[in-house]
Amino acid sequence: MRFKRGQSVTTATSENTAAKLVPWRPWVAVIFVLGMYYFSQLVGGLLISIYPLLQHWTRRQTVTWLNDSVYAQFAYILVAELVVIASIYWFLRLYKRGWSTIGLLRPRAKDIAYGLGAVVPYYVLYLLTVTVISKLVPGLDVNQEQQIGFSNIQGTVPLVLTFISLVILPPLTEEILVRGFLYTSLKKALPLIWAAVVTSLIFAAAHLPEGGAAGPLYIAAIDTFVLSLVLIYLREKTGSLWASITLHAVKNGVAFFALFIFHMS
Repeated sequence: MRFKRGQSVTTATSENTAAKLVPWRPWVAVIFVLGMYYFSQLVGGLLISIYPLLQHWTRRQTVTWLNDSVYAQFAYILVAELVVIASIYWFLRLYKRGWSTIGLLRPRAKDIAYGLGAVVPYYVLYLLTVTVISKLVPGLDVNQEQQIGFSNIQGTVPLVLTFISLVILPPLTEEILVRGFLYTSLKKALPLIWAAVVTSLIFAAAHLPEGGAAGPLYIAAIDTFVLSLVLIYLREKTGSLWASITLHAVKNGVAFFALFIFHMS
């Protein structure tokens, strides 16, 4: 059976299609994703550190600006995300492949509808999972604070930049990198369920450091693992990343409004 460029892939044929569309080995994709995770942060940090140097600031002034400035955080996230997107584009071009190979097709209304329709099931599944794990692991801190890099946001422009940094950029980049590039690569060699689990474990592990000085943020890892499984289901159901991007954006949007609009802890 032949598939045209950009055509949706059904669950029944996704494994065979992945093997045909993805010429690189899955382990190459895993190394690439892990490398991009750290490399993009390094580039982002190096580039935004140029501004304090040009201002001839002291070390203390520089650290304060990097930690507390909305503009610094926005610039860092924007640069890091652009590095990831550019690197994936370069990788795909190296193998003479396009964005459609990893599920980035033209958005359709039904993709958005699927994403919105998955919001409630995701939250229900997450709450059930946390309830069960809390019974099994009584010491789990479900109230541990996540370090997101933004606090005490005041003014329209800072609020808009924070919204873009948390609700727009991460869903786009993370879905392209994880549910798009990584998952598509892994299911070439693994059964769908194991490709989904491995992808979700890697995604969850990336959120463990967000506990900051308080230690690994296990509740965020549980959250993102469950979220990733739902996002992968949407990826398989629609053959596109846009349903996943929609759900991811709504989830982050709920957190944004709770923290910065309604000031809920």
